[in-house]
Amino acid sequence: MNLAELGAPFEAMVIAGRRRTALSGDSFETLDPGRGEPLGAVPAGGAEDVDLAVQDAKAALKGPWRDCEPKERGRLLRRVAELMRAGGERLAKVESLDSGKPISAARRDVARSADYFDYYAGLCDKLEGTTIPLGRDKLSYTLRAPLGVTAHIVPWNVPLPIAARGLAPALACGNTAVVKPAEETPLSAVILAEILLEAGLPPGVCNVVTGTGEAAGAPLARHPDIAQVTFTGSRETGVAVMKAAAEHVAAVTLELGGKSPVVVLGDADPARAVAGVLKAFTHNAGQICSAGTRLVVERQIHDQLLDGLGARARGLSLGHGLDDPALGPLISETQRNRVSGFVAGARDRGLALVTGGAAARVDRCEAGFFYQPTILDQVPPEDEIAQEEVFGPVLCVQPVDSLEEAIAIANGTRYGLAAGIYTQDISKALIFAREVEAGQVFINGYHNAGDTVPFGGFKESGTGREKGLAALANYCQIKAVTVDL
Repeated sequence: MNLAELGAPFEAMVIAGRRRTALSGDSFETLDPGRGEPLGAVPAGGAEDVDLAVQDAKAALKGPWRDCEPKERGRLLRRVAELMRAGGERLAKVESLDSGKPISAARRDVARSADYFDYYAGLCDKLEGTTIPLGRDKLSYTLRAPLGVTAHIVPWNVPLPIAARGLAPALACGNTAVVKPAEETPLSAVILAEILLEAGLPPGVCNVVTGTGEAAGAPLARHPDIAQVTFTGSRETGVAVMKAAAEHVAAVTLELGGKSPVVVLGDADPARAVAGVLKAFTHNAGQICSAGTRLVVERQIHDQLLDGLGARARGLSLGHGLDDPALGPLISETQRNRVSGFVAGARDRGLALVTGGAAARVDRCEAGFFYQPTILDQVPPEDEIAQEEVFGPVLCVQPVDSLEEAIAIANGTRYGLAAGIYTQDISKALIFAREVEAGQVFINGYHNAGDTVPFGGFKESGTGREKGLAALANYCQIKAVTVDL
């Protein structure tokens, strides 16, 4: 299957409600990571394209969008959700081809993305202010006002849901937006922009500029007319985004890296823990910021758990996303080389390899970027592979003798995005939840919170919260009005 069969309009960006090529005329290829082959050419936008998009979004703030009543904004966002579901299969196939993820996962991503628009549609007419009692002769109240033009710099690992979870609350609050999708996965953002227009959003309310991070992402973050930047990606790029936004005092929401621990205590249900840990480090081929990539396990259950995990990991199918395997490919050859480098270094340092540890070959996808699910045992807390985000299906096993030691190791990295624990002792589970330094905590499950629960990191995993009611704070500013009567 190719893009032509899907009728996809990917030869142009979307600015001011119109499809446009890059002003430079340049383009770049996006790849099918399952086959290692080009899917098609996409405009290589640059600073001039970004400026055009931002100025158009700024103008749209004073157009029909400004006068759109909250309940009408809600109807428009709900219509976006309806259109996404109606065209869901096409959108899922495009997402699977572009990112490599299994088609079933891509379908779930489309459903999640539509749900974001539905959720925030229901909040458009509920963004209420408050009154503040100052005495009989004064009236004081607050209003929620939009920030202005918001920038959304979207990563390649979960492109459609991450675009939707930022766009939906930004638009619900009355902002306009410029989206810069990752150069590895630009396609679904173009379709989303088309859907927004079809739903009735005025031209300019949401613009999409495709291009590299250096050529398009950096100019967007530092543009003086951007009021807020939402970025998901690596810690290093997040620091650069924050510095760029600081030049014009723009607000930032950052969801950065993770090295999330999954603690399994000796009293845990082994079968449940094995299933949860396996999902935690292999979902999306491990390319999830909140992936549970450190198994911190009490010694009395270590061998049993490792036997089960090794057997289950070796049995996972790898294949092209449209064939719906358990694991798809990594996003690129560069990413596979990065994962291989981390694992090779760990083996050179003498770490015990339980399973995996090499690139994988898949029939009919010989040029695809596949990597075996990999488990390393007896990993010291200070080892590089226990400290750094690998972003692949690699699990580090760290045995401990107590809950206290487990908490210390869990907190022993610069990251703090997510954490999980398996135990039948609710007191121990809640002590862990209290003490662990993480923005989301899962008990007897992993990645089980849903998309209305606030999500974000402690420490160097980011700042601000996305999802749920908490995300509205990213896209509103409070205006206080006081009147002497």
